[in-house]
Amino acid sequence: MNRINKKLSEGKKLLSIYFTAGYPNLNDTASIIKQLENSGVDMIEIGLPFSDPLADGPTIQESSTAALHNGMTTKKLFEQLEGIRDTVSIPLIIMGYFNPMMQYGVEAFCAKCQELGIDGLILPDLPVAEYDLHYRKTFEKYGLVNVFLITPQTSEERIRFIDEVSDGFIYMVSSASVTGSTSGFGNTQEDYFKRIESMNLNNPQIVGFGINNAETFVQATKTAKGAIIGSAFIKMLTKEGKQGIDAFVKSIR
Repeated sequence: MNRINKKLSEGKKLLSIYFTAGYPNLNDTASIIKQLENSGVDMIEIGLPFSDPLADGPTIQESSTAALHNGMTTKKLFEQLEGIRDTVSIPLIIMGYFNPMMQYGVEAFCAKCQELGIDGLILPDLPVAEYDLHYRKTFEKYGLVNVFLITPQTSEERIRFIDEVSDGFIYMVSSASVTGSTSGFGNTQEDYFKRIESMNLNNPQIVGFGINNAETFVQATKTAKGAIIGSAFIKMLTKEGKQGIDAFVKSIR
């Protein structure tokens, strides 16, 4: 069983942390992963920086730009992840955009992920129909969970289709805006959370966008299996560096 599915079967609310590979410094990637696991995080999303990150807010965009300037590339990330499974056991997901994956070669990219022990991918710009038609068999061949995003504007028909082709969790965007742009959840988001819960989907949902402290983590996980924190973690890294990781994670739960 994929590590993601094993983690989803645990009887607790999950905390996933996103960070940008190669930020703050080029060679911080592996040490941040290890520190996050040691601090009690359940899953990690490793951001592969891209020059045109459509779904990312200013904080993550700035970290991606800095990481690219530091010299981060797909090849460099794979080099940094060599041997990561010698010390890290929690699920690792690469979040990025489809263009770098295509440049590397989709099958070669998937094969390398399997070799390194990557459990899944999040590719916001890969349409679910395109994935199902052209790439699903390749992802499944290499044991990779592909995670799709839904928003409050996603139609029920599309959500049902995403649920049908998914085998892991659904990334439930708390709003239609980019990452890092909300603070707390209002009635609109809570109604959306309840609406998705009432659909009784096969795949659990993990909420992202707008979670930045213990209060929003609790709010997001009332009806969902877990929550993802990205921009708030990047801001902490920018301000405090890696030494702030443990305190940050412990402040969430």
